[in-house]
Amino acid sequence: MTTSPPESLDAIKAVIADDHPLFRAALRQTLSSTLAASVHEAASFTELIQCLDQHAQVELVFLDLNMPGNQGLAGLTAIRNQFPDILVVVVSANEQQDVIARAMSFGASAYVPKSTPLPEIVMAVETVLAGDSWLPNHLRTSLTDQSNRLHQEFAIKLGQLTPQQFKVLRCLADGLLNKQIAHELDIQETTVKQHVSAILRKLGVINRTQAGVLFHDMLRADDEDNNPTESMS
Repeated sequence: MTTSPPESLDAIKAVIADDHPLFRAALRQTLSSTLAASVHEAASFTELIQCLDQHAQVELVFLDLNMPGNQGLAGLTAIRNQFPDILVVVVSANEQQDVIARAMSFGASAYVPKSTPLPEIVMAVETVLAGDSWLPNHLRTSLTDQSNRLHQEFAIKLGQLTPQQFKVLRCLADGLLNKQIAHELDIQETTVKQHVSAILRKLGVINRTQAGVLFHDMLRADDEDNNPTESMS
């Protein structure tokens, strides 16, 4: 009895999460041809989470910061929280130093501007798969040690939250009351109170307002990806 040869064990399992189809197509073609990658695509953050739930072997995600359903760095943190074994490469038109520093501190393995030539993106992927982080040289040298240290401290605090606590924190930042959060997450109000107490303790804040401020600070990554395909031509 003969069987078809299995897919290469070395093939990378990746998801490109971006709402620009031309960008996804160009990056997918590059990954498939140069790295023999098996690539899925997602046009929204909801589609991305569904894809990760359905394909347990995914090991790499290319994440657009401002795709539909995502807000700044909240999506990155959610992925790192729910899927800690998946490597995340942020691909963004935003090159602000504070955004890049926060992204790396919140667990991104690489930060790739959309102006980056495709061969360099391949280099970034190879670096990340080898266990290292990657930034373009002009961005790496511009980030200060002080900025990285501050964001790393905050990232450590966020990393202590459970997935459910992170969802509660998101609701707190939206100004929801405990009863509303319980309804939104389909849990008991007493459970919400327990989560809120744990969140305040882990983040080192004294009230819900401060927790919300910290969360919104994480979202300050206004990425304007108006021409994502120019660098692909």
